[in-house]
Amino acid sequence: MAKKKILVEKRNILNDIIAREFTMQELRLFSIYLGRINPRNTATRQVRIPLKTFYKVMDLQSIRIEYLKDITRNLLAKVVCVPTSTGGYNQFQLFKECRVDEDAFGKWYFEIDAHDKALSLMFDYKRDYFTYELWNVLNLESVNQFRMYELLKAYEKRGGERIISVTELREMLGIEKNEYQKFNDFKRFVLNACQKALEAKTDICYTYEPYARSGRGGRIQSLRFTITKNAGYTNQLKLDEFIGMEVIERIRREGTERDGLISGISALDFISEPITDMEKSAILQAYTGDINRIKANYETAKRQGNIKNLVGWLKAGAKTEINQPVEVKQPQKKNRFVNFTQRDIDFAELEQLEFEQLKKSLGAAALLEESERS
Repeated sequence: MAKKKILVEKRNILNDIIAREFTMQELRLFSIYLGRINPRNTATRQVRIPLKTFYKVMDLQSIRIEYLKDITRNLLAKVVCVPTSTGGYNQFQLFKECRVDEDAFGKWYFEIDAHDKALSLMFDYKRDYFTYELWNVLNLESVNQFRMYELLKAYEKRGGERIISVTELREMLGIEKNEYQKFNDFKRFVLNACQKALEAKTDICYTYEPYARSGRGGRIQSLRFTITKNAGYTNQLKLDEFIGMEVIERIRREGTERDGLISGISALDFISEPITDMEKSAILQAYTGDINRIKANYETAKRQGNIKNLVGWLKAGAKTEINQPVEVKQPQKKNRFVNFTQRDIDFAELEQLEFEQLKKSLGAAALLEESERS
């Protein structure tokens, strides 16, 4: 069976105004985000991936919680600046919330949600957008290469040609004013380097030539790019090869379940305790969508009281008669998921958990070396 393709759909306006301060890892994560949402359904705006996958995507080695907080804080600080028809602009955040938490199955995850102001850039549009398979950007090695691919890919089916000023191109690639000030350096380290990388690692190729010059010395003001399909490239890196088959299968499975049950999740709004959409999906699955039975058992739970694991209790109740009390064996270890009271997240224990996982994967010697460096 052929592997499922993960398509990234991106509006042209978002492609042109993307913030220049994005790191390579953040650009990669943003593409994965766009590949996971359904652009025709704003209910899919929250994207969740396993915490280990987030570490892999962001090239994270440290397991310190404070460092992780810095990473997510930087994501929330990303802004876009949309020009207006009068010459002004509208500036706002791209994302409004990042969450690191444990789900009902004891798995730690990273979740990110788009800012309300940014929804129009990612959802409910019908034209002026382009698509590409995610594998095209996973193997690229710099912001320049990543952005060059998207800037040219957007024009592949729009005549296969793009004319752009050197100044505008530098801004879109995120190149500072003091970098590659001489055109020969810009040509060598950016234009030619990106040309080589895209031909080796993506589905497009390009050539370029000066389009407009000015001044006595004939300073190059703009370039004309010709974009063609890279027919000779076949080594397509899939997301499962980038982060591991087991992880991506779980992502796809959870994504499919989430999309299939998303319309029914709102029907569980009568549950006043703080549970996530994935936990609501798990409850819906257990009851095969029978909202009346869920509501009846939920009322029983409220009458019974003193239930520490509401999600587990309700799921177990799917196999019993309505209104019959259900016993759920609590794990011996401390249960941090408490639905009927405020949830207590033990970040010190989370750090220890990640520490133990890292110890298993790296081995004692590597871990000792890591500790000494810290």
